[in-house]
Amino acid sequence: MTIPLVVGVDGSVASLEAVDWAAGEAVRHGVPLHLLHAAPRDHEVSDVIGHASERAVKGAPTVRLSSEVLRDDPASALVDKGRNAFALVLGSRGLGDLAGMLLGSVSLAVAARADCPVVVVRGTAEHRDARFASVVVGVEEGEGSGTAVQFAFREAQVRDCRLVAIHAWSAQFGAPTTSQSHSWYAMEAHRRSPAQVLDDALRAPAEPYPEARVRRQVIEGPARQALLEAASEADLLVVGARRRQGHLGLQLGLTNHAVLHHAPCPVAVVPRI
Repeated sequence: MTIPLVVGVDGSVASLEAVDWAAGEAVRHGVPLHLLHAAPRDHEVSDVIGHASERAVKGAPTVRLSSEVLRDDPASALVDKGRNAFALVLGSRGLGDLAGMLLGSVSLAVAARADCPVVVVRGTAEHRDARFASVVVGVEEGEGSGTAVQFAFREAQVRDCRLVAIHAWSAQFGAPTTSQSHSWYAMEAHRRSPAQVLDDALRAPAEPYPEARVRRQVIEGPARQALLEAASEADLLVVGARRRQGHLGLQLGLTNHAVLHHAPCPVAVVPRI
């Protein structure tokens, strides 16, 4: 049985935009779409699923659709469902989020905890509707972004669009700005140029996609700035997640937080396997 693409719905405008995006994504990949509405026991459940189902079918008539309603904490329910999902798709904000928030609390929590890729659907309609024909991926030093690069190649293939691979680095520290500061990174930087780091990171993931159109960009400076600028002309921004445990719980890192809060297009956070 093919595992489904799961989208969280709560009736908000942002979640319905996520349904639109997820329906198209499910059709592109030939996977089922599963709508999930989770809410605490004291929350009144309206016809959230029915409305979202109608919207999904209207936008993608051929999509294979299923749905469920759970009496549970939304973030916990989505993380649990993500253990057997193609990916999780969420809106950038939910009904319960405070005005002025850049990213909904559920979306941020799921991105930090899920075992599968998490796509937060952000941006204007032109970014959500694949009008730029471009997928951007951030590439870091070492193996931390390997699964993210694989995900990005696959997305570019099903969309028949170019892949823009960006490696940002800092001459000041001699190490990529997307990675934590480890001594071996600095040593490795003296042996390989940033361009070589990027080429090496792309080599294995590119093998199954010999016809991929890849644009390589090596940029000196903060990764978050480079990725946000590239995302202004992208349909999807892909970043890797090397989660670490801190005093505030699971951390996504400064770059991932920046793109999740500020990117002008949908963002896919792909955990390292």
